[in-house]
Amino acid sequence: MPLTLLVTRNVESRYRGFLTSIMLEVAPGVYVAPNLSASVRDRIWEVLTNWWEALGNGSIVMVWRDKNAVGNMSIKIIGEAPKEIVDADGVLLVKRG
Repeated sequence: MPLTLLVTRNVESRYRGFLTSIMLEVAPGVYVAPNLSASVRDRIWEVLTNWWEALGNGSIVMVWRDKNAVGNMSIKIIGEAPKEIVDADGVLLVKRG
């Protein structure tokens, strides 16, 4: 059960209420959970995705350690991605414009 990090930008207050019931808000819009199981993480993502599809505002990024993914990290994004992340021979990098 790896650490999960979730960042929200310009989302409705319902997201904050939901996320603070599950995760620790360490800075405005930044949530962490040290031992979140894959099934709980998937359920959280499902709820956030459904709300985002209904409300259509802001963006959400979820990151967690995944030994089977490129760079040993999985990333899910809803809304406009703040940066473009690319795979450079197994290393994740941020692509600048």
